[in-house]
Amino acid sequence: MDLIPKPDQVVSAAGNVAHKMFYGGVADLRKMPRTLIDEGMLRQVYHYRPAGTTKTTGDPVLLVTPLAAPSICFDLRRGCSLVEHLVTQGRSTYLVEYGEVSFRDRNLGMEHWIDEVMPEAIRATSAHAGGRPVHVIGWSLGGIFMTLAAADNADLPIASMTIIGSPFDVAKVPLVAPLRPLVRFADGPMFGGITKSGRGPVQRVYQVMGGAPKPLVRWAFQLSAAQKLISKPMVKLQNLDDTDFLAQLEAVDNFTANMIAYPGRTFGQLYHRFFKTNDLKYGYFEFGDRRIEIANIDKPVLVFGGETDGIAPVACVQAVVPLLTGSPEVRFEVVPGGHLGMLTGRSARETTWKFIDSWISKWSSDRPEAADEPAAPAKKAPAKSAAKKTPAKKATAKKTAAKKAKPGARDAASIGSSPTRRYGSGSSRSLAK
Repeated sequence: MDLIPKPDQVVSAAGNVAHKMFYGGVADLRKMPRTLIDEGMLRQVYHYRPAGTTKTTGDPVLLVTPLAAPSICFDLRRGCSLVEHLVTQGRSTYLVEYGEVSFRDRNLGMEHWIDEVMPEAIRATSAHAGGRPVHVIGWSLGGIFMTLAAADNADLPIASMTIIGSPFDVAKVPLVAPLRPLVRFADGPMFGGITKSGRGPVQRVYQVMGGAPKPLVRWAFQLSAAQKLISKPMVKLQNLDDTDFLAQLEAVDNFTANMIAYPGRTFGQLYHRFFKTNDLKYGYFEFGDRRIEIANIDKPVLVFGGETDGIAPVACVQAVVPLLTGSPEVRFEVVPGGHLGMLTGRSARETTWKFIDSWISKWSSDRPEAADEPAAPAKKAPAKSAAKKTPAKKATAKKTAAKKAKPGARDAASIGSSPTRRYGSGSSRSLAK
């Protein structure tokens, strides 16, 4: 809104204020209608009903919710819902969510989601869709669970994978990197050290609490956008005439208010294996004697990084790309938005969603030939900054990374060297520069 508002801006702002006072808000938070088709322990698989007379065609799409986040991340509000977008396009759309996590679930580890929830959800989706392969889309931690499940189960009926904002190298997260030395310090003798049972002070706290409770999860998500939270009242006033903008703020507030707790053992694994030791950056994850190699994935993979994502910055997400050496095609895109905005922000309608549409069409089982590349969205420019190094410097960096890799880690320099690998965009090709 202008400093001196125009008459139409005043009318629009007055209408928005009145709507907020009398109806509680301007956002249409109705959820797309759906039907439960499969369930188990902390697993509910839903099928979204076709929109009106729209006929569903093609392979099914399964949306994978991350732990602690409500499934409304995919169905934020009408007009800005990935579910609505897919359904109205005639795609058979499914979603897996986990319900409320309570103290009784404290002994469930990541194995539950990787060995049971993900495989069963993918198989149930395929069976309900007539045995067709599934295009799996995972956001944040949901993308990591989906990736590990696919790497450990080569027989899963997967047509393609899409990873959105999943942190594969937490050392590259500005919010986390400075805290990792403090964690090691906290496990030292000054704070009680590691006990005979192998538990440090942080571990003792989350075990007593049974995990990470909802208020803590909500606070952590809000902390990642603290600057926006502080400036929110002023931003509202400046955009009081913009109904779509105000509706998005209301929808995000509703999303944040519905955060879910982390189970104790899963939270412990994330704390030790992701936060402290950063295992995933080396391309594998171990459960006891079992080792899951990301290089085992033989499905095409589309990866998104958010231009302003503070939870999983571009470099943190891009770290998975050189690990996917077994994939027939890996595509990386930088899109506008933060952690949630890149998935379901207003800009996602013209960027993220269009790339997903093209990717699904390209790898559909009833369309084996490659689809034409989509025209780059208007806000595609940030992708050009994904790699700034010269070829010589890039090669040196790859050699250095290879030397630092743990035993058994795949050679990151092999990305782009396979003659069978095809890169679908300028940002993907830049990885080989």
